[in-house]
Amino acid sequence: MKAGIIGLPSVGKTTIFNVLTQGKAAAGPGAGRKLEPNVGIVKVPDARLDFLSSKFDPEKTTHATVEFVDVQGLVRGKGQDMALAPVRTVDALVHVVRAFQDEAVPHPDGTVNPERDKQNLNYELMLADIASIEKRMERLEKDLKKSKNAALETELAYLQRAKTWLESEKPLREMEVSEHERRLVKGFAFLSEKAMIYVENIGEDQLDSLRHPDAHRTLRPNTEQTIICGKLEAEMAELPPEELKTFLADYGLAESGAERLIRTTYRLLGLISFFTVGEEECRAWTITRGTNAQNAAGVIHTDLSDHFIRAEVCHYDDFVKYGSMQALKEKGLLRLEGKEYVVKDGDIITIRHSG
Repeated sequence: MKAGIIGLPSVGKTTIFNVLTQGKAAAGPGAGRKLEPNVGIVKVPDARLDFLSSKFDPEKTTHATVEFVDVQGLVRGKGQDMALAPVRTVDALVHVVRAFQDEAVPHPDGTVNPERDKQNLNYELMLADIASIEKRMERLEKDLKKSKNAALETELAYLQRAKTWLESEKPLREMEVSEHERRLVKGFAFLSEKAMIYVENIGEDQLDSLRHPDAHRTLRPNTEQTIICGKLEAEMAELPPEELKTFLADYGLAESGAERLIRTTYRLLGLISFFTVGEEECRAWTITRGTNAQNAAGVIHTDLSDHFIRAEVCHYDDFVKYGSMQALKEKGLLRLEGKEYVVKDGDIITIRHSG
């Protein structure tokens, strides 16, 4: 999975990237002028995998990962094609929005206004999409004048509808699209079509908002929001695990903002994890909710999908309750499933194959 971090200059975007990746990317006004993005791989925290690893004592434990791409700060109306190019291939956008007050760090628009900044950057994404659509429509119209083509006519009709939608100042992620249309235009990688997570970067004087019931919520279709205190998260990133638990407890928090952001990303994209276990390796695998056993096997290795026979399945919760695979087998909770079995979050799977 891949997520792109975007935002205006001086919002704490790169600070949050560093917190997530435990990196040292340069942040601040000078760094905001760079063209090359920061890229980092983040291990997805999963206490279930850690528990399984403690039971099987494997040679290796492999967590699922997320790749984060942090692009330069975007300036409204300046043309964003080069800056946005690195995030055209991501699965979701993480828009860091400034909510903290700091006279030492001037806001590019003069005042701190999170809702205005969300809308302004949305406009930039939508304008970039309109430009892409107009360019493609021009080519399609020329081709259709030469000869009729049903597929091109369907594509043109979709693009005309998408352009009208964008001109009404609504992002494509909120437009209803058929699965056929989605596949038809997948290669365009429209920016406003991508799932969006707004991250409000608050100050330490605003920590009470973390516990507000509306702090982490679904806003509109394919859109969610969470709150992070970047400055506090940077301090927490330097702490060893045991001290971190105490630190979080002192602030009345159950998890770090980085963990919360990753969990929110998974939920928004409809992602789940299943596990493979053994003496050699315990590993978490990421799939889309609704994936069947044969396709899940293909995530591990294409040969397992091609030569799939059965999946031996139990659930993590049952393993925790009964303590061993043998006990699960005796209880009838370790079972064989066919290729159409829909994998559940927390399933522990062994693939039987003929390869």
